[in-house]
Amino acid sequence: MRKNQNWYMYVVECIDGTLYTGITTNLSRRLKEHNVGSRGAKYTRSRRPVKYRFTMVYSNRSEAAKEESKFKKLTRKQKLEIINELL
Repeated sequence: MRKNQNWYMYVVECIDGTLYTGITTNLSRRLKEHNVGSRGAKYTRSRRPVKYRFTMVYSNRSEAAKEESKFKKLTRKQKLEIINELL
């Protein structure tokens, strides 16, 4: 892995309207995995297709994982408020 590689926290919206949050270093690859591959999250496999709603960039995995954890603890309403506020 390259040093100084950006990490992304992302939120996808599933076909049923639910939200899924994760982290990755490659957004395009991860979206493809969620929509086509068997490496997508188990949660999204039965809720395809998914589309990106929100992404944030971080300088390392630790920061991205901490923000992912915080975001996942929010209510759906709070998540949507953040997404809509930052778009």
